[in-house]
Amino acid sequence: MARLVSSRCLMSAALAALLLAAAPARADETCMSPYMPKITGQEDYVYVWTLGIEGVGDGSDKLVTIGANPADAAHYGKVISSVSVGGRHEAHHAGFGDDRRHLWAGGLDDSKIWVFDVAPDPAHPKLVRTLDSFVKDSGGVVGPHTFFALPGRMLITGLSNQKDHGGRTALVEYNNDGKFIQTLWLPDKGAYGYDARVQPRLNRMLTSSFTGWNNYMTDLRKVIADAEAMKHFGNTVLVWDFHARKPIQTLDVPGAPLEIRWALQPRHNYAFTTAALKSKLWLIEQQDDGTFKASEVADIANPMDVPLPADLSLSADDRFLFVDTFMDGTCRVYDVSDPHQPKLVHTEKIGSQVNMVSETWDGKRVYFTSSLLANWDKTGKDSEQFLKAYGWDGNRLSPLFAVDFLREKLGRPHIMHFGQERFYKNQIYAGETGRLVAAR
Repeated sequence: MARLVSSRCLMSAALAALLLAAAPARADETCMSPYMPKITGQEDYVYVWTLGIEGVGDGSDKLVTIGANPADAAHYGKVISSVSVGGRHEAHHAGFGDDRRHLWAGGLDDSKIWVFDVAPDPAHPKLVRTLDSFVKDSGGVVGPHTFFALPGRMLITGLSNQKDHGGRTALVEYNNDGKFIQTLWLPDKGAYGYDARVQPRLNRMLTSSFTGWNNYMTDLRKVIADAEAMKHFGNTVLVWDFHARKPIQTLDVPGAPLEIRWALQPRHNYAFTTAALKSKLWLIEQQDDGTFKASEVADIANPMDVPLPADLSLSADDRFLFVDTFMDGTCRVYDVSDPHQPKLVHTEKIGSQVNMVSETWDGKRVYFTSSLLANWDKTGKDSEQFLKAYGWDGNRLSPLFAVDFLREKLGRPHIMHFGQERFYKNQIYAGETGRLVAAR
């Protein structure tokens, strides 16, 4: 399918919606930016941005490539390559740029950013750029979290600030070459940040809220036991006029709303998020007058147990919502055909802890990773660290393969993205020195 966005123009919203609805089965994770091309068919690789652990392997944060195509038996479910960045920086989230050539990845502790080139050899990504000026460039933003591709740009959400390491933060934009463009500080009534997701056909962006460096770099047990620390979590979702980059609504969503997932079908003008501390599923829905409303639509386990819903993935047809609860290591699958009344249809214990979840666009495979934050992960025998792949038949999850990141001496796996040989062979990129790569 043709790219929805080029560096020169954005197709009309109506055409984009038609293309999305008519698209063939895709391999790509459903939560990705609509401003970038997506791969079709079976994914060949899973790229896993991984936190280093002192005394485990080289102890460094790294990008790990895992074989994911069962047709390649020699590499299926196995480690193919890893690229260390040197040291431990609290590796967390990553995201492709709008041409899908470069994968940007950040560290929440010291705010460094690394850019990997995937196109020349998709099985062996190469580190091509390191940005260590994020805090200075942005005017004091700390903790680059979400990397969301825009045409010719990368939108990055921050979690904290240099002044007090609290929760006040901003959105930051760079161009694709790593040149700083602008900082957008969040308003006083919604100063905390976390995720950002854009719905182009509505000209709306939603941003959610978490907590600052002082909390996310502290042992979770200490945070929970500290009444003052527990006051410093976000409780809002902001609605933005995307083109103007202006917040136009502040929605109350108590309890640290984290990941945001827009509905993908063109007739659906809503998104889901989870309030991590309250264990609630929230619906963010556009009303007839164009404004948005936030509503609780489901409880996720018992909030007194602090299950900590940390991530979610929405199927391409907007029917199933996969919700991971970190503390009990469980994925809960909801039928959200009626988004106002989600129905729990399947529960699967993934491990002693589980964090990220990504479903493929064809709805046949779901991937999970285990690590949340270095100081929030479980310890002892419950400190499992894995990438696990499951099949999904619309009724239940069935194990496909698992990679033990501790046994492989890799560290703590966090976010994951997909790669495919065929996709990159069908692209032409201007290389770092103008040389054409791909199309080989």
